Amino acid sequence: MSTVVSVEELADLVASIFVRHGMTPENADCVAEVVAAAERDGSTSHGLLRLAGYVSTLQSGWVDGKAVPVVSEVAPGLLATDAANGFAQPALRASAALLRKKARTQGIAALAIRSSHHFAALWPDVEPFAATGLIALAVANGRPRMAIWGGRKKILGTNPMAFACPRPGRPPLVWDQASSMIAQGEVLLAATRGQQLPPGISLDAEGIPTLDPNAVLQGGSMMPFGGHKGSSIAFMIEVLSAGLTGGRFGFEDNSAAYPGAQTSNAGEVVILIDPLHIEESHFFERIELLLEHIAASGAERLPSEHRYERRERALREGIAISDPNWTKLHDLLA
Repeated sequence: MSTVVSVEELADLVASIFVRHGMTPENADCVAEVVAAAERDGSTSHGLLRLAGYVSTLQSGWVDGKAVPVVSEVAPGLLATDAANGFAQPALRASAALLRKKARTQGIAALAIRSSHHFAALWPDVEPFAATGLIALAVANGRPRMAIWGGRKKILGTNPMAFACPRPGRPPLVWDQASSMIAQGEVLLAATRGQQLPPGISLDAEGIPTLDPNAVLQGGSMMPFGGHKGSSIAFMIEVLSAGLTGGRFGFEDNSAAYPGAQTSNAGEVVILIDPLHIEESHFFERIELLLEHIAASGAERLPSEHRYERRERALREGIAISDPNWTKLHDLLA
């Protein structure tokens, strides 16, 4: 059995849970939106599955649910925002209008967020910018969960990246992927379901290959996708998200001192480009030409198409929450 709720009702319920556990209403609304969006679009590994982790992290004192971000203009095309040990989404929201204005004015702009906790999917950070005609790229680092190719000890986070390409009159094309073979959320999902992981993607705490998701969660590590190529991308993201922002490197994580903490105090970089500044590129027409050829090549779908299909269905029919999960939600609220 299940309870069906609208996306707005789910977001309101999640926000109430966050407020109950120490977040300000403004921050709670911001973070709850991305949790509800993940459920709406079928990204369940980053939706309600992570809610208990949000709550335990708030209870641990590792993250400040009442943090007020501080936005600074450090250069004509660069913003530096201190998330003040709060969640990344409020920091991004506080920076978004000025970041977008700079990109429109100058053609390109970047945002460097430090001292932030990112526990959600990354695509909600870039899709809204692309929906207004901007190319958007976001990268974030995190606590160590991944071994560098050839190594046996976790040193970097799964270091995700998300990219969004605008399309006039249509939803943007968006992809979001970790630098590891699978995302941390997928390991959590496998552990919750009692499933094994595919071979060749993870190590236990001793550096021995394992199929057990619990062995990964209990001190083990994940492997980079594409071997040394994934390692290089994860390193690049570490440089941008921690080195450039002034945030923590993965190996500098101190969450173990806060029992129950599951998030990372790290950094995020968002880069926006306005393609209309290069008139000779005829960007939007040529992107459609590219997509036509991709479709003609036999590709069954484009990035984010399945997510948009699930979103449309959820907005029309609501989101079904299983009875056990519905009970957990109200337990967290109580």
